[in-house]
Amino acid sequence: MSFAGRIRPVIDRVYVGARAAGRDRVLAVYARHGLRPGFESSFYFGLLARPMTAEAFAAATTYLGGDMSAELEQGIAVVDSAGTWRLTDRGRDIALGVQLAIGEAAAERWTPGPPLDAMLPGPAALPRLVDLVGRLLEAGHATGGPAFTAMAPVSEPEGASAAVRLTSRLGALRHHRGDAHRAAWQGAGLTLEQLRALPEGPQRRAVEAETDRRDEPLYQVLDDEERIELLAGLGALP
Repeated sequence: MSFAGRIRPVIDRVYVGARAAGRDRVLAVYARHGLRPGFESSFYFGLLARPMTAEAFAAATTYLGGDMSAELEQGIAVVDSAGTWRLTDRGRDIALGVQLAIGEAAAERWTPGPPLDAMLPGPAALPRLVDLVGRLLEAGHATGGPAFTAMAPVSEPEGASAAVRLTSRLGALRHHRGDAHRAAWQGAGLTLEQLRALPEGPQRRAVEAETDRRDEPLYQVLDDEERIELLAGLGALP
């Protein structure tokens, strides 16, 4: 298995865990505005930095669907004649609130209490992980597809904590693999419906192997010890 295949579940666990920890905080952000969550809750780190083109939007929403009626009705985003999406001022306020809420929840989650203090790295490890993931995002522009290009570099508030920066960067990093996965199953001549119906077997394993092959190059910007450091550091976060 490639390094990309090995680290994928670790990245997913850390990022999804951080989002789960921040769920109540995120919902409180929307409650304060009297609104419902929309695409900005998933793509805040990219949308705060730049508009999302039609191609990027289609790629990023492949698996979730792209019904944007709620965003338009609530005044969170607007779309131009070319299909490019932009946050409104209201949307930017909400997206920033989501970013901070997830980061704050992650910081609490990643601060171990007794008796784990001596065994887990906690906040002290975050700045180094932020740096390593940042280097991956820079390298990914040579191989990433439209979704990744829309997400990185990420928007980071001035003075943002390491937890806010790491959660935002991990969120963007996952889109490099997302682009790789779409290219893999589309290259195999599959539709999304056919992919979802694939049983475990040679064809599904071939799609995953091709995804790893396409996702692997950005990790080559790190040397062997740095890749181990990244894998171990993320894996040790509570």
